Amino acid sequence: MNIRRHISTATLAGVSVLGLLALSACSPAGGARTEDGRLRVTASFYPMEFLARQIGGKHVEVTDLTKPGTEPHDLELTPRQTGQLGDSGAIVYLKGLQPAVDDAVAQSGNKHVADAAALTSLEKHGTEVDGHHHTTGDNHSHSEAEGGNDPHIWLDPVKYAEVAKGVNKTLAKADPDHRAAYQKNTDALVKKLDGLDKAFRDGLKKRSSDTFLTTHAAFGYLAERYGLTEEAISGLDPESEPSAHRIRDLHTLAAEHHVSTVFFETIANPATAKALAGDLHLKTDVLDPLEGINDKSRGRDYFGVQRANLAALQKALGSK
Repeated sequence: MNIRRHISTATLAGVSVLGLLALSACSPAGGARTEDGRLRVTASFYPMEFLARQIGGKHVEVTDLTKPGTEPHDLELTPRQTGQLGDSGAIVYLKGLQPAVDDAVAQSGNKHVADAAALTSLEKHGTEVDGHHHTTGDNHSHSEAEGGNDPHIWLDPVKYAEVAKGVNKTLAKADPDHRAAYQKNTDALVKKLDGLDKAFRDGLKKRSSDTFLTTHAAFGYLAERYGLTEEAISGLDPESEPSAHRIRDLHTLAAEHHVSTVFFETIANPATAKALAGDLHLKTDVLDPLEGINDKSRGRDYFGVQRANLAALQKALGSK
């Protein structure tokens, strides 16, 4: 908004200095690093933030565009956040999950971008009715991922490790002076993810059921990795409402596959899951898609929540 007013020479000079300082702070050269030399990294939501922090360690300052405890799928960016993407030393995001972020990253001109969707193979989940896992739902046209692919790769420790290796390369290119530190941190993270993968394999080896019910189809990769069957009340979109036909199907599936538990999430509304559990006389429990950490999360970080997820699955599937 332009307001005509008389400005003294001294005031004008002061404004000019402030303007130059503001431009300097927002320029790529000034914004890419902190005052103490750390690389500024912008992450789109928690799983990407976790990778950036684990790999970057003390050499990075990470900002998450999605506030803790909020649903990432419908994120809208402020002008400040949009500008931050262009000024960052590096960006870590997952193309297809958050349309506003996709648009802003494309317009940012940033040369150091790690797109998790391009660092591992994506698959179409949400419409399968046969095979090792069923993730059927009513919403098959959700635009969460490229070409309708399932974006929830971080819930599979093996795929998450593949993404970690790609993020490492991006940070090393953005900050070659600390390439060795990033590689060391990545090796340690991948080793922990390998351990988590083994824990899932061993923990779910002996079970009385393969099928679990969830609020939305977030666990397709995890189900496929460990030979389980995910049946989602909704499709890939956590906000979509199931049809009456889908609810009838779930009643039949629960009886045929000896389902004991309906899982809900810490961020999404649990009303539908709890209503279904009540109708079927089943238990309810939390299976966290790890899209954000809040005070209700069963763990303080990715590994803590994933191990809580494993424990919940073991209980629900009758693991011995």
